[in-house]
Amino acid sequence: MTYESYLAGDPLVVTAALTGGVHGKEANPNLPETPEEIGKAAAAAEAAGAAVVHLHARRPNGERSFDTERFQAIDDAVRRYADDVILQHSTGGTGAPAEDRHLPLRTDPPPEMASLDMGPLNRYDHLTSENTRAMVDSLHDEMRERGIKPELEVFNDGHLNEVYGLLERREVADPVYATLIFGGGTLTRPRPRNLLNAVDNLPDGAQFNTLGFGPHQLPFATMGVLLGGHVRVGLEDNVYYRRGELAESNAQLVERTVRVAEELGREVATPSQVRDVLGL
Repeated sequence: MTYESYLAGDPLVVTAALTGGVHGKEANPNLPETPEEIGKAAAAAEAAGAAVVHLHARRPNGERSFDTERFQAIDDAVRRYADDVILQHSTGGTGAPAEDRHLPLRTDPPPEMASLDMGPLNRYDHLTSENTRAMVDSLHDEMRERGIKPELEVFNDGHLNEVYGLLERREVADPVYATLIFGGGTLTRPRPRNLLNAVDNLPDGAQFNTLGFGPHQLPFATMGVLLGGHVRVGLEDNVYYRRGELAESNAQLVERTVRVAEELGREVATPSQVRDVLGL
């Protein structure tokens, strides 16, 4: 990938992962949990340059929720505070029945995008997130029926193989959009060469999003910008701005990413441009 080629490529899609479903305010008091907090965080992230917000729902006690009603409340708040940001619902999770994983897809209107984990991964010492091929196909089929763009979450090389399997079993709308994820545990080791290999092994014509957990967020976002891909940042994946300093907000992490892109001469996409790039 040459300097000229990424400058001539698509504008950079910045996704802000606002809250997640694991850690809460005990990890960073600035992490939004209620629909109102998430709606305001989405608006601030959009103003900072994010075109997509990745959303999880939480119960009033802060625990993860898959309920359609909780996602609906968040969507309503985001639309109330934000301008034109694209909503992306999470369907990933641990220990939830297969039917519950479909519930985030059933808001009115449905989200424009939703995540689709490509395979199983270990969580903590005794939990595994099950993402069988049957579950992946079922979630994909409902996304297709409801006009939702799948964001294929690739946590390791095996999951990259599963992307090809899904393309053989199902008609996935072009362009394929895959998030390449790096960190510890079941994830791909966070090494620059591993990102280059993953990009080289993507299906022809695929768009890719780059995600590094924790301290790997900034370097992998920078590499994603350089390689002509897209990036995801936010408090779901990293609660720190730098070592020993908690991030003030999702918007602060987005602002830093936008500054990096601008310094490297990469245009940052508006929501309207993202809809064109990803075929929403």
